[in-house]
This record gives sequence, structure tokens and C-alpha cells, in this order.
Amino acid sequence: MAENMNVLIVGVGGQGTILASRVLSGVIQKIGLDVKVSEIHGMAQRGGSVVTQVRYGKEVASPIIPKGQADIILAFEKLEALRWLPYLKEEGSILINDQRLDPMPVIMGTAQYPADALDIIRSRCRKVIVIDALKIALEAGNPKTVNVVLLGLLAKYLDIEKEIWLDVLKETVPAKFLEVNIKAFEAGFASTA
Repeated sequence: MAENMNVLIVGVGGQGTILASRVLSGVIQKIGLDVKVSEIHGMAQRGGSVVTQVRYGKEVASPIIPKGQADIILAFEKLEALRWLPYLKEEGSILINDQRLDPMPVIMGTAQYPADALDIIRSRCRKVIVIDALKIALEAGNPKTVNVVLLGLLAKYLDIEKEIWLDVLKETVPAKFLEVNIKAFEAGFASTA
């Protein structure tokens, strides 16, 4: 691996972005690479934006991903995907959960949710992968596993053995939720966009 990889994980509070970043950083540590993580919780408990920057490689100096330098954006929600799009490299990939969660200004009627969010993203990016992670999570048995469905999708785009991801899930997820999370991960990994 010649250079560092930059993965931006974006969503809103309560979607499980922090767990996703912990699993990703655990996977990177298991393969013996340097990893730096920066988490930004903007009013996360009230449905605000939550952003995690994960940088890894042979040697990583800073956890901060500069604008235009993310190799992959993993977006748990469409508006967050649009909001963080300027961070994606020109040749980068954006993986999006086709879910709409209205932010407070939309709920209060002071702003509108862009109905064409995915169209805007597709017009600005070459590699856009969209899945209905909520539907897949429901089919796996628990709507709260959307984050793990998205990790399964991410795993398809990173050159790291699937077994390592499953090992880290087993170490990270409480035993009583492990079976449904493994099912969600496998479904995300098998998904086609």
C-alpha cells in the first residue's frame, strides 16, 4: 500500500456511525497498519451531524482529512452525503444509504430537504453506490443494524479479508446482538447497488 487511505463516515446522531468507525479502525489495527481517527459530534443526541474521519496506512501523521482528499465517503443518510461531498477525491467513491432523516431546520420548517439530493451527488461524482440499508437491516432482523449493513458494503470496497471484519465485529458487538449483526454485515457485503 503506497499511500494512506482516507475514509469519511457521515450520518446523524443515533445511526451508529461511531460503532462503524470503531469496527473499521479495529480492522485496520488487525492488519497492522497505522490508523488515526477523529470524531465530530455536532448535537449528535438531537439528530445532528456526526462525522468520523479514519485515515490509515504505513504511517499517518494526522487524523484530519483535508477537503477533496477522501477516498471513500460512507454516508448513512442522503443529506449528509451531499453536505460532505466536497471532501471526496475526484476519483473517490461515495457509498450512500438511501434514507432520509430530516434535520431540525427542516422539521421546524425553516429549511427544505433537497428532493434531488441523489441526483446532485450523481452529477458531481463518478462512483456513487446507493443501497437501501434500512430495508436490508430489517430483512436481517433489526433496523438498528443499518450501520453494520453499511460496513458490509464498505468491506467490499476495501482490500481487506472479510474474515477480519467478522472477527472485529465479534470483539466489538455485545454477544446478544452478534448474530443479527453478522447477518446484517453479510447482507451488506452481498448487496448490489
